[in-house]
Amino acid sequence: MERRALGETGKRAQTLILAALTFAALSAVASPSIAHPSLARTSLNQNVSAQTTNTDSVARVRRMVLVSIPDRKLAVIEGENVLATFPVAVGAAWTPSPTGEFQIVSRVANPWYYHRGSVVPSGKDNPVGTRWLGLSRPRYGIHGTNAPRSIGHAASHGCIRLRNRDVERLFTMLQVGDSVEIRGERDEQVAQVFGSAADDSTVAAAEVPAESIGQ
Repeated sequence: MERRALGETGKRAQTLILAALTFAALSAVASPSIAHPSLARTSLNQNVSAQTTNTDSVARVRRMVLVSIPDRKLAVIEGENVLATFPVAVGAAWTPSPTGEFQIVSRVANPWYYHRGSVVPSGKDNPVGTRWLGLSRPRYGIHGTNAPRSIGHAASHGCIRLRNRDVERLFTMLQVGDSVEIRGERDEQVAQVFGSAADDSTVAAAEVPAESIGQ
């Protein structure tokens, strides 16, 4: 009797174990693993953060603006590549453009012009045109103009002028922190970027009086 009772108990235990295993197997097939909502949210946030970090890490390198006063030209350079060049107006002889290394510290679309108590709203009559790129040298910048015929001449009060259509394109290519180098003399890099030396007589003839309303 004792042996029979033990046998029935063993069979009952085996049946319960088999049923438990079967239920577990069916549950695994019928219900895929689902993370807890808070854990899923954390995982999503981590993925977004990782994507943002990756995007930042591959952000474009800083660009450089090279301005040659003798050539009356400006180039946008990234690494060893010249992305674009534009004709410019530079400072007149008595209001020369500053030379040296600077940075872009501000970007303004459709700027207003303030000078000695006068205010000119954005528009076709604005002396700084449709875009302003402020330099780390206070009161100097790269901008558009309401006097497009001055481009190619030494005609400004020290700023670097472009035609409005050119400065609008330039504006999209640059960001705060990009560097600006204004060269007063030609050197190897200037020659490589802008080509052969400008003729001195042409440069002298290009010097025209700074317009009273221009910059």
